[in-house]
Amino acid sequence: MRIDISQTIATSLDWLVANWEVQPSLEDAAAHVGMEPTAYQKAFSAHVGLSPKRFVQALTHQHARDLLVEGVSTLDAAYAAGLSGNGRLHDLFVSVEAATPGEVKAKGRGMTIAYGFAPTPYGEMIAARTPRGLCYLGFRVDDSREHTLRNIFAAWPLATLVHDDAAVEADCAAVTAICGGQPPKGRKLALHLFGTNFQMQVWRALLKIPSGYFTSYEGVAEGIGSPQACRAVGSAVGANPICLLIPCHRVIQKTGVLGHYSSGPARKKALLGIEGYANKDG
Repeated sequence: MRIDISQTIATSLDWLVANWEVQPSLEDAAAHVGMEPTAYQKAFSAHVGLSPKRFVQALTHQHARDLLVEGVSTLDAAYAAGLSGNGRLHDLFVSVEAATPGEVKAKGRGMTIAYGFAPTPYGEMIAARTPRGLCYLGFRVDDSREHTLRNIFAAWPLATLVHDDAAVEADCAAVTAICGGQPPKGRKLALHLFGTNFQMQVWRALLKIPSGYFTSYEGVAEGIGSPQACRAVGSAVGANPICLLIPCHRVIQKTGVLGHYSSGPARKKALLGIEGYANKDG
């Protein structure tokens, strides 16, 4: 039987996140996914960008605790550090366009939304687009794709959904490029988002949190000039329809607790660990 290597590495990431405290060996990690150690290490490094050992190091006391517990940066500090350094600069690569009042009223009536799937190291990705841009990006969090499709229908309940992997192939390639710190080929990647004015404000703020940095819900609220709106910010972050590109995984509770993530806490911790290690000084 042919192995789905992307799904295998995604499974391995979840297992390493759950077991990093016992410092699993290469052999243990390989055995968990039924691979020979050398082949596993090669595949893991190719998909994730660092070796299994380095990934575990990124989740240990020396790195992960410093990243997630010992302090929370403010959004302003993230702006300053990222926009003048080697952050992913999502706001330079991505254009965000809100649904028009007419589109909101119509709830997608008469609109065709193409969606498709693509393998990634974090699991199977689903992307969906309207004629005006990418409207949804997420991960399959269980064995069913229906949950993800329900999320798309929640925003565009009267739209016609068409499964077409080819229609979103370029979008998935652009996401891969942006998440690797590279501008996508051609023009900016357009996002077509259905949300309230407040949600749009929060989502645009999230675009400015660079790779390797994080902030609290309070930090986002202060950054958009609404310091008393922490709960509303949390709701807007949770409603983010475009994962990775609008990096809601970089918002954590001020106590250092990761908090909710639509694709699961293991994936959120994996993303933060990889980004933090990649941007670690020295």
